[in-house]
Amino acid sequence: MIAATVTGHVWATRRIDGLPPGAFLEVQPDGSGSHLIAFDVLGSGLGERVLVAQGSVAASWFPGTPPPVDALIIGSIDADSTEQQQ
Repeated sequence: MIAATVTGHVWATRRIDGLPPGAFLEVQPDGSGSHLIAFDVLGSGLGERVLVAQGSVAASWFPGTPPPVDALIIGSIDADSTEQQQ
């Protein structure tokens, strides 16, 4: 799993059949200058910290024949309680 921050939206007007409702988001993994595109079914927003699964783990989440998605947002990272107190 990768901890990352949502940095943007990718607008896709056409999608393959069988892809559930969701959005393609650009995320930046923590401690990295790189970006990747992840499929989001949670409704994550810009600036939100998320958990991303990649590869066969991400693809196996989809029922039936998995679509060609190799990065999936699987969780939202809540703020650390020590950060909230400051």
